[in-house]
Amino acid sequence: MSQSFRITETRSGKSFACSDEQSVLAAMEQQHQRCVPVGCRGGGCGLCKVQVVSGEFDCGRMSSRHVNAIDREQGLVLACRLFPRSDLAIQPAPSGRS
Repeated sequence: MSQSFRITETRSGKSFACSDEQSVLAAMEQQHQRCVPVGCRGGGCGLCKVQVVSGEFDCGRMSSRHVNAIDREQGLVLACRLFPRSDLAIQPAPSGRS
């Protein structure tokens, strides 16, 4: 049985629900939210890079060109490969980090 969590984009204050079986980007688009840029939706372009400010999550495979091990340790991940395991607070990746 899937669980639903609340995803909040801290800069805009926008929030939306996301299943633990759905990527944050897919849930955002499904609910007509626009708080993260959208690119290839496949983990390859890096356009949807966000920083997870708080919460627990898992990630699918991402291009190491856009997200390296240090980025992941700092919570920098691609929203198209981000799956919540709790409520999350996210923000767009800092400038120069995409």
